[in-house]
Amino acid sequence: MALIDLFLSRAVRKGRLSLTHHDGTVREFGTPEPDYPDVAIRFTDARVAGQIVRNPALAAGESFMDGRLVVEKGDVRDLVELLTANDKWEAGRANLNPSRFVRAAGAIKHRIDRINMERRSKKNVAHHYDLSATLYELFLDTDKQYSCAYFTDPQNDLERAQRDKKAHIAAKLAIEPGMRVLDIGCGWGGMALYLHQKCGAEVLGVTLSEEQLKVARARAEALGVADKVKFELIDYRRVTPEAFGGRFDRIVSVGMFEHVGPPQYRTFFRKCRDLLTEDGVMLLHTIGRLNGPGVTDDWTTKYIFPGGYNPALSEIVRAQEGLRMFLTDVEVLRCHYGWTLDIWYDRTVAARDRIVELYDERFYRMWLFYLAGAGAAFRNGGLCNYQVQLTRGRLSVPVTRDYMYEGERALRDG
Repeated sequence: MALIDLFLSRAVRKGRLSLTHHDGTVREFGTPEPDYPDVAIRFTDARVAGQIVRNPALAAGESFMDGRLVVEKGDVRDLVELLTANDKWEAGRANLNPSRFVRAAGAIKHRIDRINMERRSKKNVAHHYDLSATLYELFLDTDKQYSCAYFTDPQNDLERAQRDKKAHIAAKLAIEPGMRVLDIGCGWGGMALYLHQKCGAEVLGVTLSEEQLKVARARAEALGVADKVKFELIDYRRVTPEAFGGRFDRIVSVGMFEHVGPPQYRTFFRKCRDLLTEDGVMLLHTIGRLNGPGVTDDWTTKYIFPGGYNPALSEIVRAQEGLRMFLTDVEVLRCHYGWTLDIWYDRTVAARDRIVELYDERFYRMWLFYLAGAGAAFRNGGLCNYQVQLTRGRLSVPVTRDYMYEGERALRDG
């Protein structure tokens, strides 16, 4: 039996996978079950099998991108779902991990990559966020929220879920009119504009993406609020009270911490503390890992987020210890990003021709594999979202969570 056949016989027990080798040999794996996909794939050359055995995620992604792994029944999301549903995080089997040698080499490489010093941060951000604005318009909501939505009902559409996400975060910040807010990693400006429009805050958004900066500034100008909602192309480490009119009452950071890198976590939290007023509050929203510290998979590092790393909760908590901030609230969002990514995936499929026109077929398949893999990581793997609230003062926020629920309801109804 070929090594790939042995690998798949262990990896697929529930559901059905049919594999046609490059020589025409067909192998079947698993047993059909109602809640598991039925998938057929074909390898177009002899190299694919060995590459997948050595490093499943990297080789499968590259082979799919290059057309050497062809999904003939179902689609790539079905394939990823079948494999990861048979290897759920909570089962602890890790059947899809790379070989021990590949893991060891990768650990060294990732420790270097995730240092994310200032000179490298802008390049890493540009790799992903300076892609065509049209691409993001094709699969995001109208406000361009490129982060986990919040589904008060799993049946809600993406527009509603992203509005509810902003309300959920704003309520935790307990913003009063006239407060000064710093948005670290402001993206296309949606959160900053929301906090001004709904809460009456004056907001400074900072980003390292030139393309996002252009859009954010144009949106503020179009709404006539550019004097209240300002955006700057600057590293968060370079923001000072002297340069921006004093300290901030609130700091929010959504979907940016994944790019900071563990060696810089302490720097990040110390900077936030120094930028907050004595009674200030911050809310960090980040993808996180349910396990302890680890490494980013090779495919994601190579093609999607160079220098990116999703932190363990222990790494977040440890990084702020001793800085004399109060850890006042932690929420774990388990399913919401999986639901978000499924919608993004469906919209990407619907926009295939336009994306191929913008880039090419290989890019389109890369983007599909990225969204499919990310969605499965939240449904079956070890990823979640953490929302962590920190304050400078012991009584900066009320001592019960009632204010969050009341504020969120008011924002949704308003």
